Order: sequence, then structure tokens, then C-alpha cells
Amino acid sequence: MDIGTGSGCILISLLSELTSSYGVGIDISKKDLEVAKKNLENLGNLKKIKFLNKSIDDEFFGKFDLIVSNPPYIKRSQMKNLIDDIKKYEPKIALDGGNDGLDLIKKFIYKAESILKLNGTLALEIGNRQFKKVSKILKNNNFKIENRIKDFEDNIRCIISSLKR
Repeated sequence: MDIGTGSGCILISLLSELTSSYGVGIDISKKDLEVAKKNLENLGNLKKIKFLNKSIDDEFFGKFDLIVSNPPYIKRSQMKNLIDDIKKYEPKIALDGGNDGLDLIKKFIYKAESILKLNGTLALEIGNRQFKKVSKILKNNNFKIENRIKDFEDNIRCIISSLKR
């Protein structure tokens, strides 16, 4: 599952490599889902992926082996400081992570605990200097940090974790 799939690029890329897998991308933006569906049509993986207009708050049936997300993680107070390219082309809803930048990350972690299979993997992109806080939230929700992925400036930008009980 790709939570907040946007253009669908993460899910489409993953499933082009994971050839025997299937996936679901959810997003609250119908406009973004139209882009994702168009991208999927252009790449020909029509039967492996479903895009759904759903919120993480909706009920889900079944469990997933892998959940990925590039959630909004920018502090609301820092939104005005973004470069023009980001302000102009990225929807605000895809950027604004609330007062501490962690509102949706917390929500995704809490939800992932109930829809992820035991030993399943959760991969989250995070903002600069959010690793300690996000790690604590993960550990408090039965996740074990498996890996950290850094950007070119040596900032931890992605956390790979697994669900343990």
C-alpha cells in the first residue's frame, strides 16, 4: 500500500520491480489519482495496481506486507519559507505536516500497526531532523527500526521499520 500516493510514481516503480506483487495506492485527492491512473496506463501495469480515493482514516479489510509513504512532514510555520518551485507546483496538502510536521506521520504509523502484517515493513520519508522523534513514535507502536536512508547531505530522510509484537 502506498499512502498518499499522489502521482503513483512510488507504487508504480516498486511494482515494476516486484513482479509477482500487487498494490493499492490511496489518496484523498481525486485530481492526483487521475494523474496516477494516467501514469499507470502509460506504463502498462493496469492489473497489478488499484488506486482508490480513500483517507487513511477509512476502514481497510486485509493486511499488507509493505506500506510506503512520502507523507506531508513540513512544519506549518515553515511553509512560507519553501522555495518558489515547491510552493508553485506542490499542493499544500502534500506538504503541510501540521504544527510539528509530524501530524500525518503519527496518524500513518498508528494506522499501519493495524493494517500491516506481522513482520511487515513500513517505509516512511521524513523531514530533516525528524529521525529521533519519528523513531520514538515507531518504537512506541511496536515497530523496530531496520534501516535508515540518508540524502546526499547525510540527513536521514527515510526510515525502514518492521512491525513486531
